[in-house]
Amino acid sequence: MGAADCLRPKSGSSSDPIHVVHYAKINRMAEEIKDYEVVIGLEIHVELNTQSKMFCDSAVSFGDPPNTHVCPVCLGLPGTLPVINEKAVEYTALIGLAVDSRITEVTQFHRKNYFYPDMPKNYQISQYDRPICDGGRVVVEMDDYTRIVGITRVHLEEDTGKLIHIGKGGRIAEADYSLVDFNRAGTPLAEIVTEPDIRSPQEARAFAQKLRSILLHLGVSDCNMEEGSMRCDANVSLRRQGDAELGTKTEIKNMNSFRALVRALEYEIVRQYELLETGDRVVQETRHWDANRNITTSLRSKEEAHDYRYFADPDLVPIELSRAWVGALKAGLPELPDAREARLISTFGLPAYGARFMTQSKAHGDYFETIMDHFDDARIAANWMMGELAAHLNASNRDIADSPVTPEDLAEMLILIKDAVISGKMAKDVFKEMYETGKAAPGIVEAKGLKQISGTDEVAALVDRVLTENPKAVEEYRSGKKQALGFLVGQVMALSRGQANPGLVNEALRARLPNKAR
Repeated sequence: MGAADCLRPKSGSSSDPIHVVHYAKINRMAEEIKDYEVVIGLEIHVELNTQSKMFCDSAVSFGDPPNTHVCPVCLGLPGTLPVINEKAVEYTALIGLAVDSRITEVTQFHRKNYFYPDMPKNYQISQYDRPICDGGRVVVEMDDYTRIVGITRVHLEEDTGKLIHIGKGGRIAEADYSLVDFNRAGTPLAEIVTEPDIRSPQEARAFAQKLRSILLHLGVSDCNMEEGSMRCDANVSLRRQGDAELGTKTEIKNMNSFRALVRALEYEIVRQYELLETGDRVVQETRHWDANRNITTSLRSKEEAHDYRYFADPDLVPIELSRAWVGALKAGLPELPDAREARLISTFGLPAYGARFMTQSKAHGDYFETIMDHFDDARIAANWMMGELAAHLNASNRDIADSPVTPEDLAEMLILIKDAVISGKMAKDVFKEMYETGKAAPGIVEAKGLKQISGTDEVAALVDRVLTENPKAVEEYRSGKKQALGFLVGQVMALSRGQANPGLVNEALRARLPNKAR
């Protein structure tokens, strides 16, 4: 397969061709790409949910009017001095402990020097050769194998401001002008850097989701990718199977969802494959994921990369992290996703996929366990959470912590199903109204007259009437057409306006039809 059908020159530029790759093509090329090994490393930035910024007392916020949470320190005004946020250091150490990192005894902040309009000081306070956390690993469970992803380091820095590009496309190259909001500048930012241990876009997504789950259980960030509190950059390269040396890598930015991460990596893998197969070379560069066009485009090449001229920040002394302090943090770690998943399986008998769903965030697990405080069937509870509740939350773009249906209310509704007060089909309608109005299930059932007819005499009367009114169906059943039973069940349910207990209806019909056949 040649590259002619997927390489087209970019309008107005001959230096950066646009690879037009359709996802059907990615699927077709899967076997060919197996000649190469995909090598991926991730850099994940997480805004820590401290009350104040990294080096000043300005509030950390999202969505407030621009430039309303700033001060002389985070604006980099002359004569100001930074003061380290102790809670941010603690949160970063907690992240390191949760991913098996070694907490360094002495850590230090450095100045990373570069100019950009969202950087008021013209340097970023970050960490260079003495990060808070060194090494580590995250175990990622795939469908039929386990991938262990090494962690290179976890370090702490301050975030930059936010540029808003006004004009077509929302990118700087297409903007008429740009605005800058410094509310975010100085927010504590933990960066988790992986080893190049990831071998597919699907593994990258699974790793990012697992890391997000760990961070949510720690309570150090809300990890909202749409709001930018969790951001992911990816380094990807290809090498021939069996080669020891890594291929030339590209870095991909601007992926604000797990779906975008997978799509960007899939695209970039095929783009690099096409280049290598046609004798071209991959250029080491940073590329931008364009979600509107489903392509990556060049941002800057290796030759344009900055020399950051790191040096120790003269206004900040090194920090000693004592063994006693680290030990106290470790002792206070909450239950993490792997431990909770194992406990949910052993305690409630959940299957692995159900337990994994419940540990995607602390809020999911808490919701499930609160249901189980009031209800005794874990599989039914899990199925409703993974089914109806998840569907309604997704449709309304809500997190489970903001669900209008509380776990206590859902448990109350599940009890009504188990006690045969309402059927499973009725319950879906009841749940919909619970979600939309916040009302409890018993009140909805009472107001709408939805109680299931479960008395044997009542069901028998309905069945007798249907048999009398449908002699043709009765005769068909007697002659061997078993599908006639389904028709008769439907007639009983229609006559009862869906309120007859389906199990009792089936029993009553089967009991009566043979008698009539005699």
